[in-house]
Amino acid sequence: MKTTSLGGLTVSRIGLGTMGMSAFYTGAGQADAESIRTIHRALDLGVTHLDTAELYGPYTNEELVGRAVTGRRDQVVLATKFGLVSHTGRSGPDSTPANVRLGRVL
Repeated sequence: MKTTSLGGLTVSRIGLGTMGMSAFYTGAGQADAESIRTIHRALDLGVTHLDTAELYGPYTNEELVGRAVTGRRDQVVLATKFGLVSHTGRSGPDSTPANVRLGRVL
């Protein structure tokens, strides 16, 4: 697998986006075992860049990815989105930079 530099990190040129594993397409919990197998296969093939977000689910995608990389966390560079803030006044995911720095996301 070819790699590239991303902000001082070395990552695979091919990454795996995990949004569809828990939100928007299949729904949370619908195919967790298959999703985890997919992540494991990607890691086995040399993919080191996984993309997730607090918004996917919400929260369930990061939990799924966390389960999938258990024991292999040092092999993975995780990407997430932040700065997503609701202006509707409703509570929900808090993807503000301050919350991300506190480690409240995966």
